[in-house]
Amino acid sequence: MAADNPFVYGEIVAAGAFADRDEEYHRLTTDLRAGQKVFLISPRRYGKSSLIRRTLDALAKERVLTVSVTVAGSSSYVGFLEAYAQTLLAADTPVSRLRQWAADLMRTFHPEVTIDASGPGTSAVSLSFPAVRSSRDVERLAAEVFALPGRIAAARKRPMAIALDEFQTIASFDGGNAVEEALRAAVQQQRDVGYVFAGSEPSLMERMISSRRPFYKAGPVMRLQKIDPDEFATWLEARFTKTGLRAEAGLGAALVDLADNVPYDVQRLAHETWDDVRAAGRKTVGLEDLHTTLTRMMRQQATVFEEQWQRLTLAQRGVLRALVLEQGRELLSADVRQRHRLAGASSVQSSIAALVREDIVMRDGPRYMLTDSLYREWIARRTF
Repeated sequence: MAADNPFVYGEIVAAGAFADRDEEYHRLTTDLRAGQKVFLISPRRYGKSSLIRRTLDALAKERVLTVSVTVAGSSSYVGFLEAYAQTLLAADTPVSRLRQWAADLMRTFHPEVTIDASGPGTSAVSLSFPAVRSSRDVERLAAEVFALPGRIAAARKRPMAIALDEFQTIASFDGGNAVEEALRAAVQQQRDVGYVFAGSEPSLMERMISSRRPFYKAGPVMRLQKIDPDEFATWLEARFTKTGLRAEAGLGAALVDLADNVPYDVQRLAHETWDDVRAAGRKTVGLEDLHTTLTRMMRQQATVFEEQWQRLTLAQRGVLRALVLEQGRELLSADVRQRHRLAGASSVQSSIAALVREDIVMRDGPRYMLTDSLYREWIARRTF
């Protein structure tokens, strides 16, 4: 029987394909089990959502009620409240009891619950609050929805763990600060409910937990960092070996380096390399295979990268290429600006800010880096 590809990207990573993060996993599990309100801050592609899923799965085995909602999946504040209420009410609740359960717990607004049982073996549930029309109605509905976790935990006599992913989106809803105040007022009363407020835009999340904001000192903060490169390299080579491929010395380290140690990008490059080597019928995977796969991937993405490059201003292109060649360091220095024929420091700063806003570049400690390591390699090899 042929082995399955051991590297996963583009979806929530199951425990078997999860690289490291043991310390973060145990800390997050312990905090949520204890009813803590945790803020998880992570750049995109670092495995935040997979870490949350692994944690909630473990807690569910301990009979903790678990709920996960992606805030960015809603197009409005009311839409978020409806999605959140629906997920809360449906947690470990038989569909046949959902309407009664909603009526028992929702004391001010009675939701309209629609159950579509036309699908084979499944029932689709949707919940809405058509009676909510005014801004005052929205405030009252929010207070009731935000109080639901405490009521559910008390009624079920079971603790809850709730993940609100892409939490920074809360600030973009109408009355952003008031939304944060209403949620903070509710969660601080819920001793049997643990929360993880997770966000992939670190600068926005840091502002949300700063002084003068409602969630200031509301709970512990976890900042997801890159995986130790040596441990990651060892893990990668072991995964190749486990599926019958002998990894040449240095393969893991090269994978981590080429993908800038961004977990998503590392898994992507490893996954594609594994597929190519298996398709070729070989039993050994080495650096030549890795670079062959990387070249193929860049060729497949060339049109996308070219269009993205063409949309940039000339100043932004110059800064982006300098950022790649200088590994994101000292971009404002006179030496770097002269070497790459860049404009003044203020112009470089403006270009960097624009690239960050477009999610092309992100901050990585003292340096800047591209959010997509494949695009970085394309710029290094295909632009001048």
